[in-house]
Amino acid sequence: MPTGHAASASPVPRASPPGGAPPAPAPPAVIQGGMGVGVSGWRLARAVSLAGQLGVVSGVALDAQLARRLQLGDTGGHLRRALAAFPDREAASRILARYFVPGGIPPGRPFRPVPRPGLRPDRHRDELTAAGNFAEVWLAKEGHGGPVGVNYMEKIQLATQPAVYGAMLAGVDHVLVGAGIPGEIPGVLDALSTHSATELSVAVEGSDARHTAAFDPGGLAGAGAPPLVRPRLLAIVSSAVLAVYLHRSPATRPDGFVLESHTAGGHSAPPRGRRAPGGGEPVYGPRDRIDPAKVAALDLPFWLAGGRAGRRSVADARALGAAGVQAGTAFALARESGLDPGLRRRLLAEGAAGSLPVRNDPLASPTGFPFKVARLAGTLSEDGEYERRPRLCDLGYLRTPYLKENGAVGYRCPAEPVDLYTRKGGAAGDAAGRRCLCNALTANVGLHQHRADGYVEPPLLTAGQDLGFLADLVREAGTDYSAADVVRYLLAE
Repeated sequence: MPTGHAASASPVPRASPPGGAPPAPAPPAVIQGGMGVGVSGWRLARAVSLAGQLGVVSGVALDAQLARRLQLGDTGGHLRRALAAFPDREAASRILARYFVPGGIPPGRPFRPVPRPGLRPDRHRDELTAAGNFAEVWLAKEGHGGPVGVNYMEKIQLATQPAVYGAMLAGVDHVLVGAGIPGEIPGVLDALSTHSATELSVAVEGSDARHTAAFDPGGLAGAGAPPLVRPRLLAIVSSAVLAVYLHRSPATRPDGFVLESHTAGGHSAPPRGRRAPGGGEPVYGPRDRIDPAKVAALDLPFWLAGGRAGRRSVADARALGAAGVQAGTAFALARESGLDPGLRRRLLAEGAAGSLPVRNDPLASPTGFPFKVARLAGTLSEDGEYERRPRLCDLGYLRTPYLKENGAVGYRCPAEPVDLYTRKGGAAGDAAGRRCLCNALTANVGLHQHRADGYVEPPLLTAGQDLGFLADLVREAGTDYSAADVVRYLLAE
């Protein structure tokens, strides 16, 4: 594999020369969605970028992924090659000393834990988060000049700043943020491009005061590092109203929008109208439709997402004024996807045959957002698997900060043990049906935790609800299609 970055004297991307930023490149026609934990890994993003479109890595839990892959022996040496380019050599050495196991840990041995996100400063946690994001983006960009993006959930506020900074150190071109209102992210990108300390507002349940997560890059970029190139920000929104709100002020204005409908895989916004009783699927109506014309009037590029993987999707999107489409499920089932190969083949076979139910579950995610659950035997989509799983929370990415009676900030998650959740002030009813997405999505990519009692964390898969394109794509490109095949399919007229 080419090693273009490794040949550079410094892995820190330099800022634009005096006189202004370079002209914006033509927007891509296809954005590959940033999916799950490791599904949109560096191999998939690199393949899409090499095909001339915007490849995107998922920025969720890259600290845990780095630590676990190092403990498995780092097959191929890719992560160690990326860490060799990480600007903070001492931090890289500490990470390797703590987590790398030559030859890998024995089968069945539990992974060593990583620090959980929190408001209290933790230098080791920040180093690991920055390094994990750096490595993923660096590998996706290695040896070519195509664009690479990284996708974050605004909901995971506690890890955002060191994650974004690590990606920027690797030269990420676009930052995409969804699952919330990313109004402070433009300012964070501005500050981090000059290696400045930043603060990001954090919602704390039960508190009216402003709470912030602080991050100081310190020496992570190395002494005397030049300013970084500021990546372009794409806000993933589910309404024209939110797009207009973000656009109204330069402080909150992104560089473009992804307009995502409720049929897209993963999390979706709750409906703005009535909701189905008794845990039924959310009911979406006219108020949930996105008006592309209102977003087009903002004069920023935008892409359509959710049910946009058909053969004429790009052409149809452009007819509505969009630059193109964002597609997820089609790429998640490509051979370069990070999904466990066996799970990927099963999903693809059932999806192409039209026999894969995908439920928009209002309860599955601890975030409170509806989450698309693909029904597949042996996963947490089955009630029996869910009931057998011991409730615990040891990764903590989706924990919610809350104000304790003594005025301190605590953390709780409705997927943790119910008695523990209620002792922290949570309502027992809010815990019903909640799946531990942190562990399940990590299991989807073969990084499942083995518990000391022998229990192995099961996966939980997601997909878009419009899978009508799959049979046609498989007929054209076969059952082991590539990311480049998806790009060609989407661009076909």
